[in-house]
Amino acid sequence: MEKIEDMPGIVVCDAGPLIHLDELECLILLKDFNIIAVPQTVWHEVSLHRPTALEHPDVSLHQVNIQPGEDPEVDVTAMIFTLQQGEKEALQIAHRSSGAHFLTDDTAARLAARSLGIVAHGTIGLLLRSIRRMQKSKEEVIALLQSLPHKSTLFIKPSLLEEIIRQVQDYKPE
Repeated sequence: MEKIEDMPGIVVCDAGPLIHLDELECLILLKDFNIIAVPQTVWHEVSLHRPTALEHPDVSLHQVNIQPGEDPEVDVTAMIFTLQQGEKEALQIAHRSSGAHFLTDDTAARLAARSLGIVAHGTIGLLLRSIRRMQKSKEEVIALLQSLPHKSTLFIKPSLLEEIIRQVQDYKPE
């Protein structure tokens, strides 16, 4: 297990993006992040629901152990937003790591991150990012978005998904 202090400039994952990207066979989209930290509780959750997400040969995940009570500000924020233990641990890592990003598909966890000054993104944001980074074509991302309701356990309102697909269709790279 890695120590937080040894991981400057990291991305910290909640279970959702790891599970959903693996369901879409897109876990490789995490490859260009320098360090991908996964709290111990999140690691356990993913190992129960989607163990293949932890075994991708080209994506190096670092399991991180967090001690309870290490960050009172995160503890209070997690209580206010009624976050689960994995989300709380991920926020503790991100909060202690300068410039860290937080990957989660949970709305409350994203709001908690924002209140702590942490940048948060989800599975769909990572798919959209893949166009800008030329990892996937616009057409590939549209196909992935269209397949979400059938290939992934990610819940998204059909009307919101349709709007995102329309925006991707209209996207003109600079």
